[in-house]
Parts: sequence; structure tokens; C-alpha cells
Amino acid sequence: MKAMGLALALAAFAGSAVAQDSAPPVQMGQVQSAILTLDTERLFSESAFGLRIAAELQAETDTLRDENRRIEAALTAEEQSLTERRPTMTPEAFRAEADAFDERVQGIRTAQDAKERALQNGVTDGRDQFLAVAAPVLGQMMRDAGAAVILDRRTVFLALSAVDITDEAIAAIDAAIGDGGDLAPEEPSPESP
Repeated sequence: MKAMGLALALAAFAGSAVAQDSAPPVQMGQVQSAILTLDTERLFSESAFGLRIAAELQAETDTLRDENRRIEAALTAEEQSLTERRPTMTPEAFRAEADAFDERVQGIRTAQDAKERALQNGVTDGRDQFLAVAAPVLGQMMRDAGAAVILDRRTVFLALSAVDITDEAIAAIDAAIGDGGDLAPEEPSPESP
């Protein structure tokens, strides 16, 4: 209850401060504030880099889905053939073929699951690479604004929209790195013993 009262008091204080000074000072079109906010999800998903990663993921997902359908059709046909041949087979021969089929299905399932995990890891790796190449651009924006910190908007309770630099950051990053397609993929760091 005390925390709620404190939060309301801070909000009221922020509201009175906003009434006195409705926005941070602007210098040559750039907001000047010690604290800036940024919607990191939008930054990635709406940037040319993030849009490229999403398009690549969609294409690879579609390819994997089509591959899974072809594999499923082939396995269904193979299972049907085995079922149809069962009356003409000895129980031992049927069991051997059925076990081999099951083992093959398990191997295929494991391989396809690994491909799906690799796709998801690719998104994570792409996001990490994006943040690494975007950091200098964001750092320059922070210096230009006289800011000491950029916070993720999702972790901020209350802020003026004037300190949100998401749109400007997307434009600046797009201008600096484009879709990132010409960047070399990050090399995995060697494991420490």
C-alpha cells in the first residue's frame, strides 16, 4: 500500500513537473534528456535488419514445412506398404522391418527437430548481431541527446513520449547498416576450458 502511495506521489510530482516543463529541451531537432527510452522489440522488428531476418526465417520455415510434408507423405506410404505386405510376411520379418521403420522415423524426427531449433537459434543470433551493430548508432544518439542511459520502454513505469527515440533509432540504424545483409555473421566465441 505504501508502494502504491509512493508511486502515485511520484506520478503526481512528475505530472506537476511536466506541467511546468512540458518536454525536455530540444537542441537542433534532437531531444536533450539524461534518460531516453526505446522499444527494443519495435527497434528490431521494424528495422530493415529485423525485417530481413523475419523474411529469411519465414522462407526457411516454409521450406522446412514443405520438407516435413514430403517426408510425412513418404513415411505414410511406406507404413501403408508395410501394413499391406504384413499378411505375406513371417512375424520375424515383419518385426524386423517395423523396427527398422520406427528407427528411421525417430532419426528423421530428431533431424527435423534439430533443423527447427537451428531456425530459432538463427533468429536469436540475428537479434544479437543486430544489437551489436546497432550499439554504436544508439551510443551516438545517446551522446547527441546528452543522455546517460537508454532504457527499454517496457521497464519504464512513466515517461514522456518525447524521450522515446525508437522511431529515430530505427531510421538512424537503417541509414547506418541497412538490412545488414552484407555484414559477416558473428563467429561463435571459443569455449573456455
